[in-house]
Amino acid sequence: MRYFVRSTAKSLELTGYVKNLDDGRVKIIAEGEPETLEKLLETIKNGEVGHITGIETHRKKATGEFGDFRIER
Repeated sequence: MRYFVRSTAKSLELTGYVKNLDDGRVKIIAEGEPETLEKLLETIKNGEVGHITGIETHRKKATGEFGDFRIER
């Protein structure tokens, strides 16, 4: 899942990170234009990677702190 998200986010020129959480969930922090962020969400929802039981989103103003999109450990 992380590699799929990173690849998709990079292709959309988003910045941020993806990280596996201890409880099995995946955390994604992404910055970019609203339309591009929606494309990322749709690609994740429609992609055949991992077992997705739900998606929770929180929208905040971009901080500009990320230079690229990476996998965090």
